[in-house]
Amino acid sequence: MEFLGDAVLGYVICDYLFHSHPDMLEGDMTKIKSAVVSRATCQKIAKRIGMDECLILGRGLSRSNRIPLSILANTMESLIAAIYLDGGIAPAREFILRIFREEIDKMLVDHDADNYKSVLQHITQKRFGQTPEYILLEITGPEHCKSFHVKVRIGKKDHPAAWGATKKEAEQRAAENAFFVLNGEEPPYL
Repeated sequence: MEFLGDAVLGYVICDYLFHSHPDMLEGDMTKIKSAVVSRATCQKIAKRIGMDECLILGRGLSRSNRIPLSILANTMESLIAAIYLDGGIAPAREFILRIFREEIDKMLVDHDADNYKSVLQHITQKRFGQTPEYILLEITGPEHCKSFHVKVRIGKKDHPAAWGATKKEAEQRAAENAFFVLNGEEPPYL
């Protein structure tokens, strides 16, 4: 049952990400899907919905007062398989998206917050057919404590530059500035 439940869970999460975030890179969808369907996430959700209190365990496990993560994760996957076998993919999808939604949303927010360069690249390729160009404007400070000033150019348009303690951080912040400007909002790093 765990095998089937794991497959149904993976399918539903992949289908949801594919249709709700069509601009996301395959690799990014794979990372989010892997995190959402992981043993740790299944165990966490099983505990959240009280499955740990519904299990009847053998003598050896019941004495320890601690249910192994693998048992809770397998129980979650088995429940998903049972719902699928009983009613098909529609009720399984509804159940999965209802109880896994918080984890999916959290992974999406964490992913987007850390990767404005990737998000900006998708947007600019889709809207303008162009890739953003990152231009290093200035490096200041002593060797052990440098600061980098970077701007993003999309086509012929420059977007507000941003400072960072590393070149990568400055590029991410400049990408975030451009992202906000393209969405009609004030850039966060001025």
